[in-house]
Amino acid sequence: MTPDLLEEGERRAKVYRERKLTGRTYSGGRAAGFGRPATAGEVDVTHGRILYLEDVSVSFDGFKAIDKLSLDIAPGELRCIIGPNGAGKTTMMDIITGKTRPDTGTVFFGSTIDLLRYTEPEIAQMGIGRKFQKPTVFERLTVFENLELALKTDKGVRPSMFFRLDTGQSDRLAEVLHTIHLAESVSRFAGTLSHGQKQWLEIGMLLMQDPKLLLLDEPVAGMTDEETVRTAELFLQLKGKHSLMVVEHDMSFIQSISEIVTVLSEGSVLAQGTLEQVQNDERVIEVYLGR
Repeated sequence: MTPDLLEEGERRAKVYRERKLTGRTYSGGRAAGFGRPATAGEVDVTHGRILYLEDVSVSFDGFKAIDKLSLDIAPGELRCIIGPNGAGKTTMMDIITGKTRPDTGTVFFGSTIDLLRYTEPEIAQMGIGRKFQKPTVFERLTVFENLELALKTDKGVRPSMFFRLDTGQSDRLAEVLHTIHLAESVSRFAGTLSHGQKQWLEIGMLLMQDPKLLLLDEPVAGMTDEETVRTAELFLQLKGKHSLMVVEHDMSFIQSISEIVTVLSEGSVLAQGTLEQVQNDERVIEVYLGR
């Protein structure tokens, strides 16, 4: 969650509580974390890959967090990433989203967009959305207001002051509410939601921006069993419409959603294949799953 959006959310919360203007809604701004193409045109996936990393390395004070990492993801794919703590999973997502610059290597979004040439907000605008481990929503706004805030609109002061949902935006918001299982909670304040519902709401805020690639860091941590099952259903529903990279430690959850699983260790790919294949890999057993 970017500082400008946090500030705007606080302002919006105050406005909604203090001023009830009939027929008028407000819209705030968002930079990093929500995707919108910076220029006209689609991401070029004619070569069958939406994300491509090759020989990426980065060190922090002599510690090599990522070591010659090569990885690619197909359009519409749901890729699961597993590995022990310190394997480089979060650093990899930091590099993809522009938060961290690698020392060496290549990172492409589609066939033509060199992500290393762009800033974090610019990368988000191109269509890469990221969700961190802890849900970040505006607790003093309703579910509806949180989703409305995330809409792709002109975030200037005047357009925001006189913004009204059009039919297409209303339909999109209703669709996302249904997708994230919160249609019956549309008027609830986000602060009253359960942990799992807050996670779904933040995913919904990402979806309002129609991202092409979603990076999801431990999305079911802290969820109940029922919430975990419903989150698996959500991700399987999103697969194909969006490309998803899911970093998770819950192996039961991984089993319920995975096709291809990539195992990271010491900053590089240790193994890749179906969950059964990586679970039976002696190297994976040694460094991650345990004997």
